[in-house]
Amino acid sequence: MLVSALLAGGLAATAFAPALAEDYASGAIRTMDTAKGEILTDALGMALYTFDKDAPGVSNCDGDCAMKWPPVTAPAGAKADGEFSLVTRKDGSQQWAFNGKPLYLWQGDKKPGDVGGDGVGGVWHLAKE
Repeated sequence: MLVSALLAGGLAATAFAPALAEDYASGAIRTMDTAKGEILTDALGMALYTFDKDAPGVSNCDGDCAMKWPPVTAPAGAKADGEFSLVTRKDGSQQWAFNGKPLYLWQGDKKPGDVGGDGVGGVWHLAKE
């Protein structure tokens, strides 16, 4: 009887456990549920964004732009993973992209789940699957 109660309790706990985020690009990119729906985040849970002024496979956010919108860089040796590819930036570094759109963080987001960069200037948008 004790075993049955423990098993039932374990199953009940499993039913109410939060869904685990999916990992992509060797764990560099994840998904998270927010007030604005499921979004892509970095490994720390910080929201990722796309920039309307980028061309497919090309980042057009450098200098001051990249200070406010840090690119999501990939380590040396990183490999494309399905819809996640690598873009070579003007400085030679590699940046993660989703469906060819380079991915960025927003300096105004301070903690996981913040989505303050969505809609900035009408050209920045949350990255979503």
